[in-house]
Amino acid sequence: MRSATADREIVISRVIDAPRELVFEAFTEVRHLSQWWGPDGFTTTTRSFEFRVGGEWDFVMHGPDGTDYQEWISWTEIDPPEGIALRHGGSRDDPNAFESVLTFTPDGAATRIEMRTVFPTEEQRDEAVEKYHAIEGGRQTLGNLAAYVTGTARNGAGG
Repeated sequence: MRSATADREIVISRVIDAPRELVFEAFTEVRHLSQWWGPDGFTTTTRSFEFRVGGEWDFVMHGPDGTDYQEWISWTEIDPPEGIALRHGGSRDDPNAFESVLTFTPDGAATRIEMRTVFPTEEQRDEAVEKYHAIEGGRQTLGNLAAYVTGTARNGAGG
């Protein structure tokens, strides 16, 4: 059965060869996030970061072409190590901000992460896909997360 928001959403998932707690932790600390967040070639500068329900991450993403993108995330739900819900836009009062729900599911010794993003309108979803390449960008972002946490796991770092 199709969900009520199917025409407004993008769903991206990936299996990452690392324990769920480690994959979840990569989202909870800015020292981790700044190492992997964003599509290939992007870097991130954090202005402020507070990982808690109602907390905010105010940051700038720097594109490979030199373009800066002002970004803002507020966490609406945090359920370690199973899930995170957030609101993501250009700023706190962005009328086009969208909602994302991330779920972390054990898959043997690995973790399946699913990122379900729901946009306010179908048009905004289509624009994100066509103009901003949101699906490919999301896949690259999860790829960067996978490379980061598997590198961390292999190097014996982490909690």
